[in-house]
Amino acid sequence: MSPISSTLANASARAYRTFAAALPGSTAIAVSHPNTPFVSAYPWSTGFGTKYANPATLPTGTAYGVGFKRQGDAIAVSHVTTPFISAYPWSAGFGSKYANPATLPGGNGYGGVVFKPQGDAIAIGHFNSPFVAAYPWSAGFGTKYANPATLPSNLVNNLNFRPQGDVIALPHVSSPYISTYPWSAGFGTKYADPATLPGANGADVAFTPSGDAIAVVVTGAPFVAAYPWSAGFGTKYSNPATAPTGNSYGVAFTPQGNAIAISHSNTPFVSAYPWSSGFGTKYANPATLPTGTSTGVAFTNSGDGIAISHYISPRVTAYPWSAGFGTKYADPATIPTGNGSDVDFL
Repeated sequence: MSPISSTLANASARAYRTFAAALPGSTAIAVSHPNTPFVSAYPWSTGFGTKYANPATLPTGTAYGVGFKRQGDAIAVSHVTTPFISAYPWSAGFGSKYANPATLPGGNGYGGVVFKPQGDAIAIGHFNSPFVAAYPWSAGFGTKYANPATLPSNLVNNLNFRPQGDVIALPHVSSPYISTYPWSAGFGTKYADPATLPGANGADVAFTPSGDAIAVVVTGAPFVAAYPWSAGFGTKYSNPATAPTGNSYGVAFTPQGNAIAISHSNTPFVSAYPWSSGFGTKYANPATLPTGTSTGVAFTNSGDGIAISHYISPRVTAYPWSAGFGTKYADPATIPTGNGSDVDFL
């Protein structure tokens, strides 16, 4: 490496360490699952703490999605039985359940649930048309926003907002597999589809922290499609040289935007790559793999840990993260009561 390159690399490393140190650490982790109590939450501090008490009013059925509000004062769970979404105040544990939305989502909450990063809206993907429901949020559900003028074409899975809060992305079953809309207190006019479609049913979506790229994971080879983003899709990035090994269900970028992780159905069940305007060479697999089909994936707020929800006990597996997987953390003392379907850190 030349002296100039070395100087730039060292400066970049110092900037990264400074940025990472400034990010708040995660204080909790939650996992959704199919058996009662349908959601399990734990304190987090370089590993799982003692499980929090269950909500006094449980979700009403198999839970598929879970999401914390970034401001740390609420948690929401999507599930298959009416009212299809349950939300709770959060303060080192579940508070009393918020009232249901006046207009419920239009079907089983098979999709994920997400709060807008700025905390003023919440959205859920669901089974029946219109396939998505979104509401203002202010310590509870406001009046449901109007449906998008152009609906997604089928069941919406794990949806997401761009970190800047100006776009919402909905991966879904059936072509074009991903639908995106401007967001400003509701859905704007749908963006044009990508020129090269993801190619299979959309399962999850994530934006880079800077909002300059979007990645969609799908249930068919090559299992992931990523694009530059600037008020719409750019030309698709090249596929990773080593693709995930099966149907992909979860995707997340590090808070620093320098890595991407994908959860999927076949061993090693999770694949992670450096990210810099495209996929780098796949990181080595964890020494101790998740135990089955992996569904959700999330990084800690500071980017120093990663968790994967999956089938088969212990149903959630977590590792330190530092440009690759560290030695697996001990399993929670009280494991979730069914296959892990989603995971999120606060």
